[in-house]
Amino acid sequence: MNKAELINAAAEKAGLSKKDTEAAVNAAIDAITEALTAGDKVQLVGFGVFEVKARAARIGRNPKTRETINIPASKVPVFKPGKGLKDSVSK
Repeated sequence: MNKAELINAAAEKAGLSKKDTEAAVNAAIDAITEALTAGDKVQLVGFGVFEVKARAARIGRNPKTRETINIPASKVPVFKPGKGLKDSVSK
């Protein structure tokens, strides 16, 4: 499912126009992005948790040339599904 399909499905379930639903979906995505950028955790009970994890610097290897390269430390967004989501998917 892509973003347009998500908007269509949400509009149908909520009984809203696609334009209003698109604005709501975009606002939710923007709010989650801003919270993660600020270093906050976004917890949606029953759905899951969005958070930022620190990835340590490490040494990698170019598989073509076998040359070692330094991979710098970085921060990556992660999603941990909640119990409700896990239970509904595993049925």
